[in-house]
This record gives sequence, structure tokens and C-alpha cells, in this order.
Amino acid sequence: MNKKERVAFIAETLELLFPETPVPLDHRDAYTLLIAVLLSAQCTDERVNQITPSLFAKADNPYDMVKLSVEEIREIIKPCGLSPMKSKGIYGLSQIIIEKHNGKVPESFEALEALPAVGHKTASVVMSQAFGHPAFPVDTHIHRLAQRWKLSSGKNVEQTEKDLKRLFPKETWNKLHLQIIFFGRKYCPARGHKAEDCPICGQI
Repeated sequence: MNKKERVAFIAETLELLFPETPVPLDHRDAYTLLIAVLLSAQCTDERVNQITPSLFAKADNPYDMVKLSVEEIREIIKPCGLSPMKSKGIYGLSQIIIEKHNGKVPESFEALEALPAVGHKTASVVMSQAFGHPAFPVDTHIHRLAQRWKLSSGKNVEQTEKDLKRLFPKETWNKLHLQIIFFGRKYCPARGHKAEDCPICGQI
């Protein structure tokens, strides 16, 4: 298979195996998604979904969040790891959303990435999953599979994102990044992966 055929085969296989792509993080709106994505750094989606109900019961909007102290937030989110940094980020970004954006999560990469503790990947998830703008958030799963499938030789997620955006049509990005994550978890793990049993690695 040449690269073009490989890209087409991967897209078709992912669509066949994962025609539906529910957002893995439980949320109600752009704000609760932003908080959940921030919490998911170096933490599983399952763990985040166990923690957010307690947090959102107290504060599911920036106005209620800033009524809590950084320590109170940290205590609730502790099981997610990196809680000192994440709690400061959640409190700080909530303040900025109130002061600069009238309490609404901003709908642009530039404004999102200006918020504390929000990097490009977090902004990309919010832009694609909350607002429907074409984005290709690349996490460690996607970075690993892009290299395994010889779609990118990027040494970092930024380069991998550029490569994948060049290879796949813009209108598929929002669904495709979730399909790749789901595929990686189910069929293509980092450890103990048998290429011959994998519906994609065994064929390309």
C-alpha cells in the first residue's frame, strides 16, 4: 500500500468500527467540558468522569467556581493527579472567563490558549467537541498510532498534528481524532500489541 491507499484504508476501517463517536468526557456545556479536559491531563477519562460530578455539584459554571477556594477545588480533584497545578488553573481560568468573556467560554484558539493551564490540545478539544470547529487534538494515543501507521514521523504532537491535518480532509477531523483514540484503546495498545491481530496494523 502506498501512503494514499493507507490513509484511505485507515479512514474506512475506523468508520466501519466506530461509526458513532460519543465524547468520552461527561459534560453539559463548553465550560464543564473545558474543566473535564483540563483534569484529564495524565489521568484517565474514567477517573475524570468519577470526579467531575462532585465538582460540578458545587460549581458547574465560572461564577460558582470562584466562590470555592483553590484548596477546596484541589481537595475534590486530588484523585486526578497534578491537583495543585490543576486547581490553580481552574480557579484562574474561571476568573478570566468572568472578567474578560462575560462568563462564557471563548470560542477561539487564541483566547482559549491564553487561559491558565490551557494548552493547544485542550483548546483543540473544546473547539471541536463543544463548538464544532474543525480541530485535530493530538494526544499520546494519536501520536503513537500516527507513527505506528507511518502517517507521521513527528518527534512531537505538534508535528504529528500538522501531518495528520495534511493527510485527512478537514471535515473528518473532529470525528477522526475520537475514532483513533477509541481504536487505540481497543485494538492498538502501547504494550502487548500483536500487529497480526490488529485490524489496521495487520493489513498495512
